[in-house]
Amino acid sequence: MQFSYNNKTYDIVVEKKRGNRNTYIRVKKDLKIHVTTGYFTPIRMIENLISTNYDKIGGMIDIQETKARNNQGFFYLGKQFTIVYCDSSKVEFQGDRVYVPQDFDMDSWYKKEAKKLFLERLNYNYEKYTRHIPYPKLRIRKMTSRWGVCNTQSHVITLNLELMKRDICYLDYVIIHEMTHLVYGDHSARFWKVVEENMPEYAKYRDEMKEF
Repeated sequence: MQFSYNNKTYDIVVEKKRGNRNTYIRVKKDLKIHVTTGYFTPIRMIENLISTNYDKIGGMIDIQETKARNNQGFFYLGKQFTIVYCDSSKVEFQGDRVYVPQDFDMDSWYKKEAKKLFLERLNYNYEKYTRHIPYPKLRIRKMTSRWGVCNTQSHVITLNLELMKRDICYLDYVIIHEMTHLVYGDHSARFWKVVEENMPEYAKYRDEMKEF
C-alpha cells in the first residue's frame, strides 16, 4: 500500500496485533505511514480510514519533513554551519563555516561544550528563579524523545545533548521547565503558572520546539 501527497509517494506499513481494538496511524522519521490495527481489521477498512484522514496524514508528513530539514548538517546554538575538515587540531567558526579536525567527533565535542554551557545556564536560571527549590544536580545525555527529565527525589535534572544545536532561549526554557518539577511534579495549571512566572513567553518556545 502507498500514499500519494504533494506529488510524492510514501509507503504504508500495516501492523496487525491481536487484542487491538483501535487503529492508529503515525508517520515516523523514515516518512513511512505506520498503521497499527486489530488482527482481523479488513484492508478495505484501513484504506477507507487512510482516505478519510488524508489531510491529517499529510500534516504529519509535513511535520516530519520539517524536523528532518531542521536537523540536517551541523547546528550550534541555533545556527547552521557547513563543516570543513582540515589539519587544524581545534574547532574554529568563520562565517557560516566550521573548520574541524579530520578525526572530529561531533557528539564528544557537543558534550564538552555542553558541560560548560548547560551548567552556566542552570546557575543563571536558578539564581533568578522565583520559588525556593533545592539546587539540582546536572546530567547530560543524548535522548530521542525528551528535551529534559527531572528526578524529583534525587533532585537531578538531565538535559538532552541535542539542545546544543538550538538557540539558548530553548535551553533556558527546558531548564526552567525541569526546575519547576521540583515545585510541582505534574503538568497541572499551577505547574505552568510557575513556568510562566519565570519565562512569560514559554508557550512560544514550547511550540517552536515541536519543529525540532
